[in-house]
Amino acid sequence: MTERFSDREKTCPSQQPRLEERLKEYPELKTKIEAMLGIIENAGGDVEKAAEAERRILEELRRIGNEALHSWGRRQQQKKEEEYQRKPGMNRKEKKVSTGTRGWEPLP
Repeated sequence: MTERFSDREKTCPSQQPRLEERLKEYPELKTKIEAMLGIIENAGGDVEKAAEAERRILEELRRIGNEALHSWGRRQQQKKEEEYQRKPGMNRKEKKVSTGTRGWEPLP
C-alpha cells in the first residue's frame, strides 16, 4: 500500500514543516478541520446521539475531500501551464496570424 504514496508523502514527519505551518497554505482546509473538531468536541452541545455525530462528521469529511480534490486539480493545472510556458515555442500570449485562405476564396 505504501508504494502508492508520492515522495513527499513518504518523507519522514520530522523533515516536513509542522502541520500548523502547512495548513497556512490552505486556509479553507484549516477552517473545515476546525469545524470537524467542533463536531468531535460537541462544541454546540446539540449532539446527543452517535448517529447524528456520525452524519455530521461524514458530511464534513465529504466537504474536505471535495475541496482537497479541487485544490489538487487547480495546482496540477497551474503546474502544467507553467511547464508549457517554459517550453520554447509555446507562447500563447501572442495573437495568431492566419496563413489559411478565406472560405470564399478559391483553392489553388
